[in-house]
Amino acid sequence: MTSRDETEALSVAAESSGALERHGSGSGSGEVSTQRHSSGEVSTERHSSGEVSTERHSSGEVSTKRPGAVDTAEEPSPDTRPRTRDLDTSLIAEAATAPDTAAGGGSDDGSDDDGAPPGGRKRRPLRTSLIALAAITVAAAAGVAATGTIGGDGGGSGGSAPSGPPATAKVERTTLTDTETVDGNLGYGDATTVQAPASSSGTGDGQSGQDQSGQDQSGQGQSGQGSSAAGSAGDGIVTWVPEEGKKIERGDTVYRVDQQRIPLLYGSFPLYRTLRSGSEGDDVRMLEKNLRALGYTGFTVDDTYNSATAEAVKEWQDDLNREETGTVAAGDAVVADGARRVADVKTSPGAALSGSILSWTGTERIVGVDLDVQFEDLVEKGTKVTVELPDNTTVQAEVTDIGTPSTSQGDDSADGSGSGDSGSGDSDDKATLPVELTVKDQKGLGRYQAAAVQVTLKAESREDVLVVPVSALVAQRGGGYAVEVVTADGTEYRPVKLGMFADSRVEVSGKGIKEGTVVGVPK
Repeated sequence: MTSRDETEALSVAAESSGALERHGSGSGSGEVSTQRHSSGEVSTERHSSGEVSTERHSSGEVSTKRPGAVDTAEEPSPDTRPRTRDLDTSLIAEAATAPDTAAGGGSDDGSDDDGAPPGGRKRRPLRTSLIALAAITVAAAAGVAATGTIGGDGGGSGGSAPSGPPATAKVERTTLTDTETVDGNLGYGDATTVQAPASSSGTGDGQSGQDQSGQDQSGQGQSGQGSSAAGSAGDGIVTWVPEEGKKIERGDTVYRVDQQRIPLLYGSFPLYRTLRSGSEGDDVRMLEKNLRALGYTGFTVDDTYNSATAEAVKEWQDDLNREETGTVAAGDAVVADGARRVADVKTSPGAALSGSILSWTGTERIVGVDLDVQFEDLVEKGTKVTVELPDNTTVQAEVTDIGTPSTSQGDDSADGSGSGDSGSGDSDDKATLPVELTVKDQKGLGRYQAAAVQVTLKAESREDVLVVPVSALVAQRGGGYAVEVVTADGTEYRPVKLGMFADSRVEVSGKGIKEGTVVGVPK
């Protein structure tokens, strides 16, 4: 039997060997007994009228006992062992809730431990988990309220309803134009080739019209007759050619043969015979128009080549440093429909006059479009279009020429080399319509000589209509569409009838929809 002043301190701990050890002390009041175990456990006992036994285990747990109570500390398994912060939280929580019944005692690490409530130690890991779960729940609720997911704006109650749509727009009255944008190419158009005149053959004068006697000549095709060296078609040596990019206008030299100038004349067809006094026809009128444009006078512009015309021709030949014959052979001039720009030179000085001499184009930049035939109804001569350049600037253009629809398959099979598989149904061989656009504002094209461009064609236009952004439309459950109208009392949905769509806007009409009405749109 022990006296009342003596206290039996029991420390039951799980050693590494699995054995239990009981420690006792019979010291008087105020004695302290400390024991250290091989597993790293420490047992400290203070004996008084309110004896306290404190144990620190290798797991980091601390148990506090009253006299007569037995605390069994179990080593938690690795998957349930509380973290260090769990221990600190548990100690703080326990210190705040434990009744102040002990006189006070210090542990060996300097911490103050109050007496634990009767019934033994609570399971701290479970308590810590509940606290962490509560903290996560609070944080999640705060995040939802801040993002407005439940209707709040982050500054008020999380359950408050939204005050209106995230953004608004006004109903506008305007002209709505539907357009179609297609690819085009900026350049100088298709190049044509200047050929050397054909070799002369036969002895006739090559007149296709009537001669002085009014007899109809069959036109023996003599295209090279003439007294000048240049007029002897197929003869001579090329002595000068222009450089690429050179602009050639009426009267300017296209090339030189034996140092004699071959000038440019404007017309719709080439010289094809020798013109002399008594010749009649459209080619005579064309020649006389050019002579008049170059400043020569003394003749009447008509379809008759007479002595007055011959005198003007001699004067022209003198200016060209040519022999003054008064006649014009087929090879004495090159005819084009206007000023030309040299695209490529195909011969060089010293070469015999034969074959291709050069290729040229128009002098103004145009836009070519291979238009899908489904948009054929959008273009006709005179149609105005908008051309967007690579730098995003725009110029206005006009349709000046429309070709004949064609397909690449038809072009490839023209020489008879096609595979003959007419049933393949190749969808890539779509018919296209060649369209030429003229740009009057050549300066607006900048320095672009050739570039890919975007061409906008006007498809349909609606004037004086009410429009809203397409994003303002709200699909109704029973079908149809509505818009969310902002009113003084809040918002309401009003049904609308839809019209034409264009440029991310849509034509609308309906009860309560007028110019200036405010509607909701996404942010």
